Amino acid sequence: MEKQVNKLNNFLVLHKSIKTVLTILILGSFTQIKAQERVPFDQGKKYILADVAVVGKISFNSQTVVTFAGLQKGQEITIPGEEISSAIKKLGKLGLFDEISFYVNRIQNDSIYLDLNIAELPKLNQVRFVGIKKNKTEALIKDNSLTKNKIVNENLITTTKNYIENKYKKDGFYNTKVTINTTKDTTTVNQVNMLVNIDKGDKIKIQNIDFVGNEKISDKTLRGAMKDTKQKNPIRLLKASKFIQAKYKTDLEKVIAAYKEKGYRDARILSDSVTYNKDKNALSIKINVEEGNKYYFGNIKFLGNTVYSDQLLSRILGVKKGETYNGVLLEKRIADKSKPDGEDITNLYQNNGYLFSNINAVEVKTANDTIDFEIRVTEGPLAYFNKITVVGNDKTNDHVIYRELRTKPGEKYSKEELVRTIREIGQLGFFDPEAIDPKFKNVDSGAGTVDIEYNLVEKGSSQIELQGGYGGGGFIGTLGLSFNNFSAKNLLNKEAYKPLPMGDGQKVSLRLQGSTYFQTYSMSFSEPWFGGKKPVQFSTSLSYSKQFLNNYVTQRVDKTKSFNILTLSVGLAKRLTVPDDFFVLSQSISYQHYDLHNYNTGLFTFGNGTSRNLAYTIGLTRSNKGVNPIFPTYGSEFSISAKLTPPYSLINGTDYATLGDKEEYKYKYKGTTYTGSNGIQVNEGDYVEVIPSTTNPTPNKVSNYQDAAADPAKVDQQKFNWLEYYKIKFKADWYTKIYGKLVLRTLTEFGFLGAYNQDRGVVPFERFYVGGDGLANYSMDGRETIQLRGYPNNSLTPVNAAGEQIGATVYNKFSLEMRYPITLKSSASIYALTFLEAGSSYANFKSYNPFALSRSAGAGLRVFMPAFGLLGIDFGYGFDALPGTAKPNGWETHFIIGQQF
Repeated sequence: MEKQVNKLNNFLVLHKSIKTVLTILILGSFTQIKAQERVPFDQGKKYILADVAVVGKISFNSQTVVTFAGLQKGQEITIPGEEISSAIKKLGKLGLFDEISFYVNRIQNDSIYLDLNIAELPKLNQVRFVGIKKNKTEALIKDNSLTKNKIVNENLITTTKNYIENKYKKDGFYNTKVTINTTKDTTTVNQVNMLVNIDKGDKIKIQNIDFVGNEKISDKTLRGAMKDTKQKNPIRLLKASKFIQAKYKTDLEKVIAAYKEKGYRDARILSDSVTYNKDKNALSIKINVEEGNKYYFGNIKFLGNTVYSDQLLSRILGVKKGETYNGVLLEKRIADKSKPDGEDITNLYQNNGYLFSNINAVEVKTANDTIDFEIRVTEGPLAYFNKITVVGNDKTNDHVIYRELRTKPGEKYSKEELVRTIREIGQLGFFDPEAIDPKFKNVDSGAGTVDIEYNLVEKGSSQIELQGGYGGGGFIGTLGLSFNNFSAKNLLNKEAYKPLPMGDGQKVSLRLQGSTYFQTYSMSFSEPWFGGKKPVQFSTSLSYSKQFLNNYVTQRVDKTKSFNILTLSVGLAKRLTVPDDFFVLSQSISYQHYDLHNYNTGLFTFGNGTSRNLAYTIGLTRSNKGVNPIFPTYGSEFSISAKLTPPYSLINGTDYATLGDKEEYKYKYKGTTYTGSNGIQVNEGDYVEVIPSTTNPTPNKVSNYQDAAADPAKVDQQKFNWLEYYKIKFKADWYTKIYGKLVLRTLTEFGFLGAYNQDRGVVPFERFYVGGDGLANYSMDGRETIQLRGYPNNSLTPVNAAGEQIGATVYNKFSLEMRYPITLKSSASIYALTFLEAGSSYANFKSYNPFALSRSAGAGLRVFMPAFGLLGIDFGYGFDALPGTAKPNGWETHFIIGQQF
C-alpha cells in the first residue's frame, strides 16, 4: 500500500523526548505538504541513505551529530526500521538533547533524504541558593558540579535535590526539604538559571534512647555501644546527637555485639521504634531486647590444619576452656576485619602464601551453658604472585614505584607484604595515600597464582614557599622551592622539562630568605636509591648566611657588626634488614665555618674571630608509621642520634685549665687604681699592655703580668677555634587509633650537649632553645629550636647574668596530641588537633630535673596543600610562669609554616 508523509505534521516521529519512551509514529494517510507536493513511500522498503540534514537550533557541528547517531551516507536502511531506532537511542544516551525526531524530506528512486530535528537541552547559566549561608554554597556547587554550561536535565535536578537533602539529614536536619526551579535566561541562548531553595528546618536530636528487657547489661553500657547514634548530652563534644538511618541499623548490631562480648550468645532485638516528638522537636528511640542465657567456652578442636600445629593455632586464638563466651573476640582472633595486619589465624595463613585458605568457627555442641567449637581450616594450595602492575602514575617513572614494591612476581603470596607495599608507596609522597587501591586480578586457585594491580592517584609533590612577615624589628621575605620528584639525569633533555625534569624520586630544594638584618641562601639534593640498586639515600646541602647585629631598642641594623656562616654537609642513609627492615642507619659529615666581625652578643664571648665545626653524625631510626605521612593513623617512629667532633684537646697538647694564665691572653688590669707618671689613671678592668717590670710604669701599662687578667674573648677564641663537643638526641613518636578516625599522637624528646674536656667547656653553638612554634627562623649557628606551645619563642631557655639567652645543653619534652581529620583529599588535607605538652631546658646536667616542667594545653588546625606544604595555627595556654615572672603565661598564638609532620 502506497503511503505519503506530511513533513509539517511529522510523518515519521522517532523520538519525542529523551524523558519519554522512544516511539516511532507512522501516519498512514495522504497529507498536503509544500504546495500540494506528494512523496510516495513504501513501508518496510529498503532505501539507500542519501543524506541526513540536521535542523533545529544546536551548537554542535551537524556532521558530528550524524556521526554520533551512527548513520552514514550510502548505507542501506529500512523506514521504519532498526537503523533509525538505534540512532535515536545513541543520541539519547548522550544526555544532550530534549527532542530527537526524524522526518522524510524526499525520495529519489531508491535514495532517501532525511531531516534530523533535535532540540538541545538547556545549559546552566547561574545557580542561586536560598536558605543557607553564602559561604556554604561553594561546596554544594562543587559537590554537584553545578558549573556554568552544565547540561540541565531531570537527572541533574533529581540528584542535586537528593544529595542536599541527604547531606543535611546527616547533620541532624532530618526534615530538610529542597525545591529546585529553573527559569529561562533571557540574556543568553538556550540557557537557564537555577534557584535552589533549601529549608533545613530545625535540627532534630535524639531526646532519649531507652532499652526494655535488659537486666544483665545497663542502659548506659548499651548506649555506649551505639557509636554513631547518641542521645543529647551537653558535655559530650566529639560526637553530636543525630539520627542517620543506616548508622542506626549498624548500631543495633553493635548492641548485640556488646551482649556477645559478655557471653550472651542468644541476645536479640525483639523490636525497636523511633518516634518523633513534635513539641520537643526530638526523636525518642525504644529498643526491646531479649538477653538469653550466659555461655562459656567449652572444648575447642582444630580440624584440617596440616601446616600449623594445634598448639600454635590455639595460642593465636587466645581462648581457653571455661572462659566467658565472647563471640566478638572469637571472630577477631579468626579474622580481624578492622586490622589488615592483625594477629589472627587468617593472617597467619595469608602471610605465608595460603591466599585460598578459609577458617570457620562452628558450634558443635551446647551442653547447659557450655559451647564446644570446631575451628575448621581449609588450607588450600599455596599461592604465588604472578603479574604485578601499577597504573595511575602519569609523572612518576615506573622504576621509582617498582623498587618499593614488596610483592614480587614468583614470590609466595603474603598479605603482610601487600599491606607493607601500600605503606611504602604512601610514604613516597607522590601519590594520594588514601586512594592507593591494590586490585586482585586473575585469581587462579588451580594454578595457585594471583595478579596484583596497584591503582594510584598522582598528586602534586613539588612545593613553593612564598611568604612575607614582620618579625625581629623588620620585614622578612622568603622564597622556597622544593621539587620532590626530580630527575637529575634528564637535566640535558629538553623534552623532559614540564616545566622541570621530573619522575625519578629525587629531591631538590632551593631557599632564599632575607630582611634588613640577614640573608640566607641554601640548596639541597637527595637521591633515595643511590646507585639505583639498593635503598641507600645520598644527600648533600650547601648554605650561606650573613647576619647583622640588630639593636632591638632602636630597631636599627649595624652592618659593621656581622656574622657569616658557611655550611656544607654530605650524608648516606641505608635501610637495614636486621633486626627488621624498618630500621635505617644514617651517617653524615658536616662542616661549618663561622666568621664573626665585631659581633658581640650574649651567646658569643668573642666578637671577632672564627670558629670551625667539623662533625660526624650517626643515627638509628625505626619507623613503621603509616600509611599517610601527613596524617599517620598507626605505627611509631623511634630515633637516636649522636653528633661528634674530633677530640682535639687530646691531640693538640693544650692545657685548657691554665690557658688564661698565659701572658699572651692577659689584657685587663686587675689591681688597685693607680696613676702613672704622666698623671693618667689606670682602673681595674682597663685594657692594658703587659711589659716587663719597671720602676716607673707608664699609663695603660703594667709592670708585672700577674697584675693583668686574661681577656675572656681572647681565651675563648682559642678554645673554640675548632669546636669540640658531642650531642645525643632521642625521640619516640607513637600513633594510636582511638576510635574511627580519631588518632592519638604520643611524643617524647630528649637532647644533651656535652664536652669531652670540662676545662675547655661546652661550646656556645649547637644549643637547644625551647618554647614557641619551633620554627628555626634565620639562625644557622647549629641551634635547635624545640616547639613548646603556650609560651613565647625561646622563652624557656637559660640566660646569663646579663639576662641574655645562651641556650641550653639539656632539654626534654613530652606531648600528647589528639588529631581528627576534616578531609584527607589529595588537593588539601586538613585536620584539627588538641594537645597537652610539658617540657623544659637546663643550662647544664647538674641542674637537670625531668619533673620541673613548663606545661601547656590548647588546640590547633593543620592544612597541607601539595603546592605550599604544611600551614597551621595553634592556640596554647601556658599554665606556668616564665622565668623571672610570677603569673601563668596564659594564651599564645602560634603560626606554623613549612614545619614537617
